[in-house]
Amino acid sequence: MSCGWASPSPSCWCPPCSSSSPSPSSTGTWVGTGRASSSCTCCSSGPSLGKKEEPYVTISRKIHLKKGTKLPIECEIGQTERNLATHRNAFKRTAVIQAFLGSTPQLTLQLYATIQEKYVLPIRLALMIITLISITYGALVCSVLAIQIRYDDYKVRVRPVAYLCMIIWRGLEIASRVTALVLFSTALPEWVILVGMLNLLFFFFLPWVEFWARKGSLTKDVEKDFSKLGTIIVLCMVTLLYACINIFCWSAVQLDLTHRELIERRQHWVRLALYYCGRFIENFVLITLWYFFKSDFYEYVCAPLLVVQLLVCYSMAVLFMLVFYQFCHPCRRLFKYNVHDCLRCICCCKGREGEEGRRGTMPPSYSTTATMVLAQEEPLELLDPPNSHPYDLNSHPGEQETAILG
Repeated sequence: MSCGWASPSPSCWCPPCSSSSPSPSSTGTWVGTGRASSSCTCCSSGPSLGKKEEPYVTISRKIHLKKGTKLPIECEIGQTERNLATHRNAFKRTAVIQAFLGSTPQLTLQLYATIQEKYVLPIRLALMIITLISITYGALVCSVLAIQIRYDDYKVRVRPVAYLCMIIWRGLEIASRVTALVLFSTALPEWVILVGMLNLLFFFFLPWVEFWARKGSLTKDVEKDFSKLGTIIVLCMVTLLYACINIFCWSAVQLDLTHRELIERRQHWVRLALYYCGRFIENFVLITLWYFFKSDFYEYVCAPLLVVQLLVCYSMAVLFMLVFYQFCHPCRRLFKYNVHDCLRCICCCKGREGEEGRRGTMPPSYSTTATMVLAQEEPLELLDPPNSHPYDLNSHPGEQETAILG
């Protein structure tokens, strides 16, 4: 793939040596159906000499963000590179499926068995660490895919600092969530199934409720060979994966069943805040119930310290998430509102409420509002001076004409 600055010609095409003219593809980019032969003097010169050229080339246009400036770039993508990109994206989605439908239940069962056996096997500990790394990688892929899908028109480059911040954020979030669920299951095993099913059903039906509220129709671009029943089955599998991800961590991708790509491209800060506030409250309730109904095995463990550690771990995960969106997000300059704006708005609201509380019930005064001030009575001469009346021109017509002529 060769990239360069945007040029007026979408592809290198020469009429004498090309088999056909370039035609626009369905994606809006230009695809050259014929390439110049080696005998063409205008096309054979340059870095492409001696290389095996592909018959089909797509010109992809992206926008590169550099210090807040949008720079258009143009990339020439061959058929081999397109196939590699397709396989790479399929591998990423497979990693997400394997992480949340395979590794997450495995980590939960391994931790539950370790607590019940009251002994930590070194092999099991190593497996739990590997499983946690696998789940963290799946959550990391979800975050990166959400950025790439949401900002498809831009050339996204995630820096190593952003990856490190996301790894810490996702690792702490998943570890504290799984630990809270396992501890609750050891104290109240008959209730953990109810908690898990409520979470699963809520996130499973949430996209469908939004779909019905918008009065949308099923998209026909999922697969052309599918019938209406097949399309519904595929969408149910997608929403099931979406629900399984949200049980343990923030999915970062919001489903929109009315859209052709099934993905919501807008950034919903309110939904993000509601998710983490609700999840923090749920973890606090689960750990509190475990603390009051725990077995005798935890007498040798400092239970209050364990509760505080889990809550602090989840709070640290939220903190690293805020740091990522504020300082490390590759497209943070495109945000209309950021974390700093939300925190400043909250602080301003609290400051205004404090000022109103100190002032009592008196509303704030503005410069455009009339204000009554008590003052001493002025003398009659100052209130009504003799020269304060407007000058009447009708009473002196001669002076009026003189003033106009002069």
